[in-house]
Amino acid sequence: MGPGILIKAVLQGSFSLMVFGWAQIVMDIQPLIVLLTGEGHLHGFSHTYIGATFLAFFSALSGKYLSEAGLKIIGISKKNNPVNITWWVVFTSAFIGTYSHVVLDAMMHSDVQPFYPLSQTNTLLGLVTVSALHQFCIFSALLGTVIYYSVQRFTKKA
Repeated sequence: MGPGILIKAVLQGSFSLMVFGWAQIVMDIQPLIVLLTGEGHLHGFSHTYIGATFLAFFSALSGKYLSEAGLKIIGISKKNNPVNITWWVVFTSAFIGTYSHVVLDAMMHSDVQPFYPLSQTNTLLGLVTVSALHQFCIFSALLGTVIYYSVQRFTKKA
């Protein structure tokens, strides 16, 4: 979620962190099933760009309505001032979510084959250490939080 928070800080209303987060969850349903059943390829088709494309569409179509309902539940979207997430924002957020998930997982998991079926090699594996990848995610979350709230504070004063 760290990179998603940074992207939200930069794009503000042109990005939905909720749809991005939903896409992250959807991406890991296949690995969860494999872990629970002990059957299948841990980072299989869902962790390819083709699989991520299908999951982005699913995440966008379902995530729009889930996110808008969630915003109502937590009180951000009100009856007299509803928050409607545009389809452009929904699809952008879902695709950034699924594609970034493939990239980051490919850097640290040897069984990810991002370009399958065109290639079974993973050229991203080991590009950075797992520790550096985790540090990047934490740093991007912290930086994104600072930027987001700084922009919010600055725009409310203006």
